[in-house]
Amino acid sequence: MSSALTISTHSSIARIPAADWDRLAGGDPFTSHRFLAALEASGSVGPGSGWQPLHLTVERGGQVVGAAPLYAKSHSQGEYIFDHAWAEAYMRAGGRYYPKLQCAVPFTPATGPRLLAPDPGIRQALLSGMAQVAERAGCSGAHVTFCTETEAREGAEAGFLPRVTQQFHWLNRGYGSFDDFLAALSSRKRKAIRKERARAAEFGGTIRRLSGDDLRPDHWDAFWAFYQDTGSRKWGRPYLTRAFFDQIHDTMRDDILLVMAERDGQPIAGALNFIGPDALYGRYWGCLEDHAFLHFELCYHQAIDHAIAHGLSRVEAGAQGEHKLARGYEPVAIHSLHWVRDEGFLRALAGYLDQERAAMGQEIEALADWTPFRKG
Repeated sequence: MSSALTISTHSSIARIPAADWDRLAGGDPFTSHRFLAALEASGSVGPGSGWQPLHLTVERGGQVVGAAPLYAKSHSQGEYIFDHAWAEAYMRAGGRYYPKLQCAVPFTPATGPRLLAPDPGIRQALLSGMAQVAERAGCSGAHVTFCTETEAREGAEAGFLPRVTQQFHWLNRGYGSFDDFLAALSSRKRKAIRKERARAAEFGGTIRRLSGDDLRPDHWDAFWAFYQDTGSRKWGRPYLTRAFFDQIHDTMRDDILLVMAERDGQPIAGALNFIGPDALYGRYWGCLEDHAFLHFELCYHQAIDHAIAHGLSRVEAGAQGEHKLARGYEPVAIHSLHWVRDEGFLRALAGYLDQERAAMGQEIEALADWTPFRKG
C-alpha cells in the first residue's frame, strides 16, 4: 500500500462516508458524523451563518486515515474561546483577520478530539493541511478550539501556539449517590446545596429526565421555546434552527438527556445534555417562568445525579460561570491551538499567550482553593 498522504477539503460532511468519519471520531457525540450533519442539514451552519464547512480528510492508499471538522469563518461568534481582541488588533495593523479557519464543533464549548486520527503523524498532517488551506484560501490563520491536551502538545510541536483557558467540571470520585458526593463537602456547603434543592422543588411540579424513545416531538416544541428565550437574551438571536432539534431527535436521541420541569402537565423549563462515552455535557437551558434555584437544579444537580447513576466520570456544564464552583464543579484547564500567517503578529501572539498561560495557571490554582470540598 502506498505511504503517500492525500489531504482534501469537503464542503459538506455529507461528502464524507459516515462510517469512515465515525471510525475516527471514537464515540464523541459532538464530532460524530450525525451531529455535524444535523448542523448542516438544519441550516444552523452553512450559507449565511458565518460557518462554512470545509472539513479535512487525509487518505492513504484510498482509505480515510484522518479527519477534522473545519470551517471557514467570517466572524468570531459561537466559538467560546474568544479572539475578538486579536481580530481588532490584526485589523488595526492593516491586516484582514476574516476569513479564518476554525477547527471546532460549532456552538459547542466541550473538550474532545479535533484531529481525528489514531496516528500522531496523521494528526500532524491534519495541522499542516490546515495551514496549507489557509495559505491557499487567503485566510489569516487556523485555530483549533476545545482540543485535547495531547492535541495541544502535538500542535505546539507543529508550530501552532497553545492557549489555556478554564471551565468548571464536576468530577466523579466514585460516588455511589448524591449523598456520597455531599459527604465530601464542607458542612456549610453541604447544607447550602440541600437547602437549594429543597427550594427548587417548591416550583410546584415534577422534574423528569428524558432520553431515547421517551423523547417526543412536543418535548422539542417546548424546548425550542426555552432555547429562543435564552438565546434572545444572551446572543441576540439563537444559533441553532428549529430543524436542528428535529434532526438530533431522529439521529441522536439515545445520546440525549433532556431534563424537563413540568407543572400541571405543561413544561416550564428544561436543560439539554448530550451523553458521551464517559461524560455528560450540559449544553442549553431555558425557561418560561422564573423559580428560585430551578436553573441550578436542572442544569447542575440533576446532571450530577445522572452521572453518578450511570457511572460517568465527569459533567461538563459549558462555558463560564463561577457560580458552578459552589456546587462542586471544579476549575480545569481547557486547551486550544492558534496559528496566523503573518509572522510578526504570530510572534506578538506568542508573547501574549506565554503571559496568559502563566496567569491562567495561577487563576486555576486560586479557584481550586475555593471549591466546597472538605479540606484535608
